[in-house]
Amino acid sequence: MDQLASNKTTQTTTFLESVDAYIDSAMGHLNLSDGLAERIKACNSTYTVRFGVRLRGRMFSFVGWRSVHSEHVEPAKGGIRYSIHSDQEEVEALAALMSLKCAVVDVPFGGSKGALKINPADWDAHELERITRRFTQELAKRNLICPGRNVPAPDMGTGEREMAWMADEYKRTGASDIVNANACVTGKPLARGGIAGRTEATGRGVQYAIQSYLRDLNENGVDGRRNLAEMTVIVQGFGNVGYHAAKFLHENDGAKIVAIVERDGYIFNDKGLPVEDVKRYQLTHGTVLGFPSAESVQDPEAGLTLECDILIPAAMENAITVRNADQIKARLIVEGANGPVSFDAEERLTDRGVVVLPDLFVNAGGVVVSYFEWVKNITHIPFGLMERRRRERRNLQMTQAMEAMTERAFPADIKDEFLEGGAEIDLVRSGLEDVMRSAYDNISELKRASKIMTFRTAAYVIAIRKIGDAYQAIGI
Repeated sequence: MDQLASNKTTQTTTFLESVDAYIDSAMGHLNLSDGLAERIKACNSTYTVRFGVRLRGRMFSFVGWRSVHSEHVEPAKGGIRYSIHSDQEEVEALAALMSLKCAVVDVPFGGSKGALKINPADWDAHELERITRRFTQELAKRNLICPGRNVPAPDMGTGEREMAWMADEYKRTGASDIVNANACVTGKPLARGGIAGRTEATGRGVQYAIQSYLRDLNENGVDGRRNLAEMTVIVQGFGNVGYHAAKFLHENDGAKIVAIVERDGYIFNDKGLPVEDVKRYQLTHGTVLGFPSAESVQDPEAGLTLECDILIPAAMENAITVRNADQIKARLIVEGANGPVSFDAEERLTDRGVVVLPDLFVNAGGVVVSYFEWVKNITHIPFGLMERRRRERRNLQMTQAMEAMTERAFPADIKDEFLEGGAEIDLVRSGLEDVMRSAYDNISELKRASKIMTFRTAAYVIAIRKIGDAYQAIGI
């Protein structure tokens, strides 16, 4: 029996098992009609596509997936990742999270996700383009890329370039709605119908999530502290999300980024790391290890257990499990990645008083700004076009009135910014911050009212309730 108990304490819950367990835990706080819980939890469909591409003088075969978790509203939305480690279970778990994520931040999308089992580093750019275009053809045949049905976006291993290829190939397939064809994917380059601020959106959302928590006087902050300038931060994963989160927390809030953890190890400096310099070094050398003026350690697991105030796991799922949960020293964990804390690990962390801000809220910034981009593509109107000049005239009148009343000139360092009507990126950031604040307030209010829920359970309850209401409204 002792051996069985020991095995149970160290056994890692899979990503899909964790998502299912979190859903089950939230269901216990809801009174859903018979069968509705199973309907919400189950993935609607998963398509496996296999195709060949002739490269390097021979035929190579590839396998990919596109899973649709929920179509209670359409289109379904979710990224496509390129990873040699992807599988169907991972894609289905990510699709479920997308349904919940969209619901918790009130974005009118269903949940979907896709993956191609490939290591992008193994292929040249022109080869990746051919592979991506073939994958797009397979998705288009099944209506798994379409402005009104299913809208992919970038994820791990993909970016603006891949989205531009997909959008272009979708148009070539003879799409019926060619007028709105640009809306078939989001995360595109600006020159191809993208929106300012999309690349930074998930990392920016992480920043807004932390700020929302720290300004909540019903919570204890980080051991009673609320000033990010006095806090130390560790970021695991220095890709798009981790880099932007670290950048904004350091540059805007004065937080000290003391460690950056990557798959081959971590770098540490208790005085703080210059985020931009580290990124430049990484792009040049392909690693953060060896960065000058920082200690380099070839042990990524140890990087997660260093002393810090805030830990941001922004890499892969199951970064924190029962195997290392007891060694985590951070007081606040902010999930920049999808599923970085397993279900059983969170139980241990909660028992120790560690606060976890959940992924379906924290990293929703990407899908929020994707929604802005989709709306821009559907309406064919740039953000701010209808109001920018009116706002500029109004602000000019206000400054002139204040100068007349006070007989003093408006401060020059403020005047220029105040008089500007707002560029697209300003409007995007403002909209994202408003969505993140509102979502946090709803989660916090429910958590406080229940007196027993964690932030994650409260977020899941809100999301599941909204999805359930949508299903019931159409008689399902």
